[in-house]
Amino acid sequence: MNLSFEEANRRTEAESVNAEAYNRMARDGHILATPVRDDELANPLAVVDGRGWLGGSIQGWNVLCLAAGGGRHSALYAAAGARVTVLDISEGMLELDRLVCHRHRFDVRLIQGSMVAMPMLRDNEFDLVVHPVSTCYIPDVRPVFAEVARVLRGGGLYISQHKSPFNLQTSLCTERGRYWIESEVGAIAKKVEPGQSSSLRESYAKEFAHSLESILGGICRSGMHIEDLSEPEHANASAEPDSPGHRARFVPPYIRIKARRAKPSGLVF
Repeated sequence: MNLSFEEANRRTEAESVNAEAYNRMARDGHILATPVRDDELANPLAVVDGRGWLGGSIQGWNVLCLAAGGGRHSALYAAAGARVTVLDISEGMLELDRLVCHRHRFDVRLIQGSMVAMPMLRDNEFDLVVHPVSTCYIPDVRPVFAEVARVLRGGGLYISQHKSPFNLQTSLCTERGRYWIESEVGAIAKKVEPGQSSSLRESYAKEFAHSLESILGGICRSGMHIEDLSEPEHANASAEPDSPGHRARFVPPYIRIKARRAKPSGLVF
């Protein structure tokens, strides 16, 4: 897919800003840069696959943890018996993986790079691509889904989680007792000011409120079929107003998607 100069420059700028934001988070011990706990490694699939989408075992699978640095996904999937590759744009987040995997003696391949172009990875290389929240950090998701489809084998799984567009369009706090829409679909989400804290927005990062059409339709148009979708539960009936748990009662923050790469069609004579 060819991008215009303006689109490519916008993408590069966003990636640079967000790579530094995540380097900062890794240095500061942010909650999203918290390595896996030892007790979680005892039953790793229970941690990463609560809905049973992976079928009970990934022993021997080739797994790509895409934009998934931070010392968590790498160790969990390796502990479950997979051959793991991690690709992330943040050097700081990858360093956390390096430290955790060294401590647990997991043999994991770590690559610093962009999720929108992965020439170092082969066609049909992976049985599973795991992709935690990160598509919001680039202005155009189409190249990402095209690359995921390319590196997945026919029949391979793509498990991804995304910030819902409504989440990124909606205020973090109430005004006159109500949350309100503060930006349009596709726009850059309002940033959390430095010094403020929110589990729903990352300080210093630049986030884009992609439409459901661009996410769901983009996955389908890349050659994958969506098999299931969930909105992970984050609502808390007893949470105080303006807290993430209270807001999630009105605005589910994430969508999680199970998709499968289409198998090549057989030849018809």
